Amino acid sequence: MLVRFWQEVQEVPRQLTPVIDRGGRATRRPRTTLGERLRDLVFVLVLLAVGTASLTAYTAFRIWQVGQQDGRRHVDAIVVLGAAQYNGRPSPALAARLDHAIDLYLAGYAQYLITTGGNLPGDRTTEAQTGRAYAIKRNVPDSAILMENTGSSTLESLKNVKAIFEAKGLHTALFVSDRSHMLRVLRQAEDLGIEGWSSPTTTSPDDLSASLAYKSFVHELGAFGLYVFLTEDPAVAPDPTAPLPSPSAAP
Repeated sequence: MLVRFWQEVQEVPRQLTPVIDRGGRATRRPRTTLGERLRDLVFVLVLLAVGTASLTAYTAFRIWQVGQQDGRRHVDAIVVLGAAQYNGRPSPALAARLDHAIDLYLAGYAQYLITTGGNLPGDRTTEAQTGRAYAIKRNVPDSAILMENTGSSTLESLKNVKAIFEAKGLHTALFVSDRSHMLRVLRQAEDLGIEGWSSPTTTSPDDLSASLAYKSFVHELGAFGLYVFLTEDPAVAPDPTAPLPSPSAAP
């Protein structure tokens, strides 16, 4: 006696539906030629090129657009992004950022001024320490200055600023840097949970030299792309369609 434990299924081969020509005769389906394959490949490559160019153009526009906005308002702290220093003497780029941040502090926009940036091998001081000394000489009280003096990149500095915010119970920031830097700064700050606005300096060397402005712009285009595609945590990435905070000053 045979016992069947499952239903048997028999595969029945089916003949492919032939292609019928105009005379009613069955013919074989034509094979794809090498020329047709190359045409499809070129079409895909063109689509990729157009997509890449469109994305690059949009990012470039956003870098320019955000760099034109000054969102100064009353916040908990003004954060100055670091730049080169020469053994305690700020470079023109760092001095321009510090001058703008000091003006904002003296105008009463924040209780604290945070200087950022570490040092390179062989340096006797840090960008943050240089910024602190520069600000004290220009009437910013020592007690109002906080330092992040170990960061070697924008992202590292902002992570350390986040730790300062948590330790001091701070929540809002006004970020000061060059125009082309502002989009990346705001994006990274938002990813870290810092509520912030930008107030770029207008006296940076980039504002005085077209060649320097172009180099900085290209650098930021690449740096922003690397951050978004390789570094940013998708779990905390903001909605790319969401508008930035209004640049108008708060009452």
